[in-house]
Amino acid sequence: MAPAKKTQKSPAQKASKRLTHPEPPKAYENPEFLAIPETRSIRVQCELQEPAVRFAKHDVENTIVFFGAARIRPPEIAQAELDAVRKKIEKEKALTREQKQELDHAEALVKTSKYYTAARELAKAVTQWSQLIEDPKKRFYICSGGGPGIMEAANRGAHDAGGKTVGMGISLPHEQKLNAYITPELAFEFHYFFIRKYWLFYTAKALVVFPGGFGTMDELFEILTLVQTKKAEKYIPVVLYGREYWEKLFNFQLLVELGLIAEEDLDLFKICDTVQEAERYIVEQMMRYYVK
Repeated sequence: MAPAKKTQKSPAQKASKRLTHPEPPKAYENPEFLAIPETRSIRVQCELQEPAVRFAKHDVENTIVFFGAARIRPPEIAQAELDAVRKKIEKEKALTREQKQELDHAEALVKTSKYYTAARELAKAVTQWSQLIEDPKKRFYICSGGGPGIMEAANRGAHDAGGKTVGMGISLPHEQKLNAYITPELAFEFHYFFIRKYWLFYTAKALVVFPGGFGTMDELFEILTLVQTKKAEKYIPVVLYGREYWEKLFNFQLLVELGLIAEEDLDLFKICDTVQEAERYIVEQMMRYYVK
């Protein structure tokens, strides 16, 4: 039997075989391309749009935002840390300058831990009230910056009540991760601060501010400025929790006396000293302006 003749390939076929290479990735599937400075606008747009899609899917149209220090501890943890410091000092039978600073810090954390408890109780109470609203789209969901401290307390309180709760984290080199009490479907991690600020404000119908540091002050005064200048068309009641803290920190009346703000600007916020007072005020304002 004669051997079969081999099919001769044309020069074009031979060239095509030599030029075969893996198919290049599509631009929108190329992580390396999406991470370069030239595509920053695309990344910004993704962070702007993605929360809108998830909020619509889960009927989240109204949030009550809690701000406050990330460093504030739950009472049991703060007390345990203080006990450990005291035990260490007692064992060494000496009190160095560094130990005194450590002791002072631990004692301060015990003192401020009451705000963790208050934030948790307030978030729980507001969530329980909100769950009585029949239309899910008219309910109010507790929202925080997603980290530990007061943010964790707020999400934890809403979680205690069995409600959905939102966390809007920010990626920082040496800071916290999202806390465990956020509803997974409503957990966000932002790269851009200004997009995070946008979403913290966009769905907010009330703001509750507990003692905090630079980040807390930044968010508070930015929102107060938006309301004062009427750049915000919606009504946003602002609660400052903890009279002792806020009146020591700021002399608001001095701003009025110096003509730096108007007397009526003091009505942009309300200082509350108990969970019951804050809850009553928030519910009254939400019922009056948003629950139809």
